[in-house]
Amino acid sequence: MHSGLLLVSLAGVASREAALSLRGADVGVSRSALPRAKKNEIYWVDLVGLEVINREGITLGKVADVVAHGAHPLLRVIRGGQSGAERLIPYVPAIVEGVDLKARRIDVDWGEDF
Repeated sequence: MHSGLLLVSLAGVASREAALSLRGADVGVSRSALPRAKKNEIYWVDLVGLEVINREGITLGKVADVVAHGAHPLLRVIRGGQSGAERLIPYVPAIVEGVDLKARRIDVDWGEDF
């Protein structure tokens, strides 16, 4: 870490120019290289595919992605497959009431019409 940023080096990228050519690219890390998530921690990738259900028991859809947002992460939830209706739900304690990875479910305080 340096000034709040993660500094890394990549095999095969030996110069500043080569690194700049990758600017904006996604970088992936194999799951086996990641540390085990601690208690009450979740990797965002583990949320993808989970059903999102509100307090009324209505399934709002499945998490298609977690989007980094300035204030907080957003769950991109799609109902009815990839071409279905999409909604963004803030991933904050006031809205996300629970995550059960084994049941593949996220409980939220979020209206169906919102």
